[in-house]
Amino acid sequence: MVDTTSCRFTRRGLLGAFAATSVVAAPTYSNAAGFLRGAGDVRRLRMYSGRTGERIDMIYWIEGDYLADSIKEINYFMRDWRTNDVKKINTRTLDIMAAAHNLMDVSEPYMLISGYRSPKTNAMLRSRSSGVARNSRHLRGEAADLRLSSRSVNQMYKAALACKGGGVGRYSKSNFVHMDCGPVRSWGR
Repeated sequence: MVDTTSCRFTRRGLLGAFAATSVVAAPTYSNAAGFLRGAGDVRRLRMYSGRTGERIDMIYWIEGDYLADSIKEINYFMRDWRTNDVKKINTRTLDIMAAAHNLMDVSEPYMLISGYRSPKTNAMLRSRSSGVARNSRHLRGEAADLRLSSRSVNQMYKAALACKGGGVGRYSKSNFVHMDCGPVRSWGR
């Protein structure tokens, strides 16, 4: 006989929670602490990487708790694909990404352009572009560069700005939006 009382969440339970609960974000947020309040019982991220071919569709939060195994998988997914270095991604960044995705009312997964960047990768990118910050939040696991084919850069930018939770950069020429959990600020065209 297996003791199931020590296991808080099972795969079947997670799937049941997902099927029974819709993920809906409030239309506006007053500050970073307000992310996804009233969003139901689950938070979810859907992404794919054009660099590695990997996909993720992950419930990472249920009923007030971040799921350690899910966060670990997201950290791996958002690793520096050039060096394979993994860093813990700040959960506030994940919440900003999930909230902006919900505000856009889209089922398409984000394309992850850049998550964590190792110092080596960041230095290489800085040598190629003036748009890469020396002390980038990517180095700390606090940022993501994202794209959606069904939404414009401007639509993504406005959704992330509405979260009022961190930095939002619009990179129209490169067709992506930067989201981070640093101070609230915005830039780009």
